[in-house]
Amino acid sequence: MKNISSILTAGIVLFFASCGNSGKETAETPAADTTAMETAAAAPDAPAFTSFKVLAIQHKVKNFEKWRVAYMAHDSMRQTYGITHFRLGRGLEDSNMVFLADIITDVEKAKEFAASPDLKDAMKKAGVISAPSVNYDDVIRMDSSVIDQNLRVRISHRVKDFDAWLKVYEDEGKESRAVNGLIDRSLSRGIDDPNMVTIVFAISDMEKAKARMNSTELKALMLGAGVEGPPTILFYRLVD
Repeated sequence: MKNISSILTAGIVLFFASCGNSGKETAETPAADTTAMETAAAAPDAPAFTSFKVLAIQHKVKNFEKWRVAYMAHDSMRQTYGITHFRLGRGLEDSNMVFLADIITDVEKAKEFAASPDLKDAMKKAGVISAPSVNYDDVIRMDSSVIDQNLRVRISHRVKDFDAWLKVYEDEGKESRAVNGLIDRSLSRGIDDPNMVTIVFAISDMEKAKARMNSTELKALMLGAGVEGPPTILFYRLVD
């Protein structure tokens, strides 16, 4: 009997020891989760932004809708010069003020297009009633994520030294601008004059945005950053 009792006791000990080890193994087996985390960590980064060139035009028209139809009908001619429609904006203060940004592949061809008699004739027929403002820019930063805001402000000014200005702009920070109703969308440098800077902001709060833009604090910041002369500003609604 004593031997049987010893055998039973040993069996019970082994049983509970086995149950304890089984529970421990279950708790310490996160192999699948670890693999998933490692896979996520090794996922490739999003492709880096590649700068591109644009032809930016601003002018006034007699009738926006009639002009737009004529502009779109002229697309095949633009394509022969390596020009692709990109953005269209309509002025907020004057709804017949038009802002255009077209992507270009060859600056010289784009300049040839802008100076062509055919374009001047087409613009006249479309109802353009002011001399166009034409700029060639290199877009070096752009946020193309989809947002609800379609109001924009385009600010252009010349700076003494682009790198010095950029440091001040970055130190201000996009978070600070966003608090003041200005959401960073794009940053461009002039192709003919690299110290000509153009910034486009989406507007989340017009009152805050205008207050910031007219503030003495921002004016002092711009002066310290080397901005030369008053900026050219256009408020517009993004149409497409």
